[in-house]
Amino acid sequence: MRSLLMVERGTIVHYAKWLVALLALVAVIMLARATLSGPDIVLSTGGPIADWPAYGGDPYGTRYSPLTQITPENVEHLEVAWVHRTGDVSDGSKYPRKTSFEATPILFEGTLYFSTPFSRVVALDPETGAERWSYDPQIDLNEGYSESLVSRGVEAWVDPEGREGEACQKRIFFATLDARLLALDALTGRPCQGFGDSGEVDLKVGVGEVEIGEYEVTSPPVALGDVVIVGSAQGDNRRVDVESGDVRGFDARTGELRWSFQPVPRAPDRPGWDAWQPEQARRVGAGNAWAPLSSDPERDLVFLPTGSAAPDFYGGERLGNNAFANSVVALRASSGELLWHYQVVHHDLWDYDIASQPTATTIRRDGREIPAVVQATKMGHIFILHRETGEPLFPVEERPVPASTVEGEAVWPTQPFPVLPPPLLPERMTPDSAWGLTPWDKGKCRQKMESLSYEGIFTPPSLEGTLEYPSMIGGANWGGVAVDPERRLLVVNLNRFASWVRLIPRDEFDDARRAPDAEGQFTAQRGTPYGMNRDAGLVSPWDVPCTPPPWGKLVAIDIDEGSVRWDVPLGTIRDIAPVPMPIQWGTPNLGGPIVTAGGLVFVGAAMDDYLRAFDSETGEEVWKGRLPAGGQATPMTYRIRPDGKQFVVIAAGGHGGLDTTLGDYLVAFALPD
Repeated sequence: MRSLLMVERGTIVHYAKWLVALLALVAVIMLARATLSGPDIVLSTGGPIADWPAYGGDPYGTRYSPLTQITPENVEHLEVAWVHRTGDVSDGSKYPRKTSFEATPILFEGTLYFSTPFSRVVALDPETGAERWSYDPQIDLNEGYSESLVSRGVEAWVDPEGREGEACQKRIFFATLDARLLALDALTGRPCQGFGDSGEVDLKVGVGEVEIGEYEVTSPPVALGDVVIVGSAQGDNRRVDVESGDVRGFDARTGELRWSFQPVPRAPDRPGWDAWQPEQARRVGAGNAWAPLSSDPERDLVFLPTGSAAPDFYGGERLGNNAFANSVVALRASSGELLWHYQVVHHDLWDYDIASQPTATTIRRDGREIPAVVQATKMGHIFILHRETGEPLFPVEERPVPASTVEGEAVWPTQPFPVLPPPLLPERMTPDSAWGLTPWDKGKCRQKMESLSYEGIFTPPSLEGTLEYPSMIGGANWGGVAVDPERRLLVVNLNRFASWVRLIPRDEFDDARRAPDAEGQFTAQRGTPYGMNRDAGLVSPWDVPCTPPPWGKLVAIDIDEGSVRWDVPLGTIRDIAPVPMPIQWGTPNLGGPIVTAGGLVFVGAAMDDYLRAFDSETGEEVWKGRLPAGGQATPMTYRIRPDGKQFVVIAAGGHGGLDTTLGDYLVAFALPD
């Protein structure tokens, strides 16, 4: 036995020596390859430099970067370059609301600027993440704000009449969650004393009776010429006479009000008054632009994405098509003059606000370049309009939609349906479409769907309950679209699940919301005969969507032809399943994509904690980087020196409404040295 063991040991030692020699040879070959080709594969020091001076990458909201250092061939080598932690996070235990870190930083004059969910503004070194300054307007975090603690970003402005280096010649404009417009010196973060009252303007003045915590600003202003323009976010299901949804232009130097535009006209001298019943127009509020605005500096245009008039789900107190609500509105930025509007939903009863930033770009047709505005919607419809007139550049059809069974309601009989690009989501969902992990939960979903009224998209709310597909979350939400002008691509991420809503007669409302089996959100809709009960997701008893996957997807469209180039799932259920399973069913998502000249689409948004890169040509996922918290934000990218790195930066702080991992991280990725 001993001799046999010695033979075996000798054989093992022999083969072990052979294996070591082989591994050494492989190592030498790999090192040689890395030495010969490593710099070309991993990091190219050539290519352009570029900043990211506005929330959408540029004033037009294209979310496009000309940077080429990171490509489909080397993106797999991306690694974390630096991490900055803000400290601004709430899980709802200390403060009434959870945080949603939705900000996209801007890179302006060599500094990275962003806002936190606590409405602080922070300036960082863009290559190290080290803090240069921060400013805290000290909002009341104990206030019960209408949704979550959230802010999407800031705006930069240079005063052409100021002297280089003087205080506030370069400014950061920001609007707080408690509705104050701030002007800060870009170099120091100190308030600009000549702007408003010691650096701030109270936006709650002049919009009617304000309920604290219900009138907010969550998206960045737009500065154009010498005017800074800002919208508002509102809890618009509280009552009919909520705050007016005014979009206002203020003098960028002094903070003086220059003009205001009311999406719901409240006086005869306001545009659109003739489209409303006078007694209703005088009291109805909202129609506000809560999503990011965009602009066309050369044409002195600002583009507004407006939401529903109040309240969302009953329109008997706002009869008619409700112009200029649910519209893309083009104003003269210097004066507030209305130039055109295009309504994407008539008489909205589904909370189908325009939630995405309009994107100004061009389409090519018959050898000509035509100025255009692209508007993504919650319905999965993409409208492409002429930038100067608002006329559709692809066919749009007005089609009949279901009527209402609710007393007092008057549904607008048709809705606009783009023919091209084609609808990006199915427009009909039936009980036969019910989905589940098992026959049991699939059956429960089918029962839920059968109990709800449904005749296809735009089925109005009912007393028995109505299935809403696409969901009131979308389709597209505030992430918007990205446009690659070289590859002629429009890229958008979408949700693909259903929700439900029901109206409750006023005398039954209190009992309904106190019932032991009550579920979803209840809102009073004061001033109407009905309260409202809704849930943004139609799910099984296991909290799994009742609609078939993918529940989130990323789509690329040929912007000149209106055809779909590719369509892929976005996200896995790894971080939302009871056990981590990287199944590519897509997930609900909030945040948007960016595109680069290097041939990549970067997007977070999904409910697993990753930033992803997709090949622009094929839609193939070519990289994903793990985040320390949910990436429900739009990334950005920049390169500030000819010998420097291209950074890709995303806010990783999660979303209180989606229940993704909460945090306070700003994470930068780059190729290694």
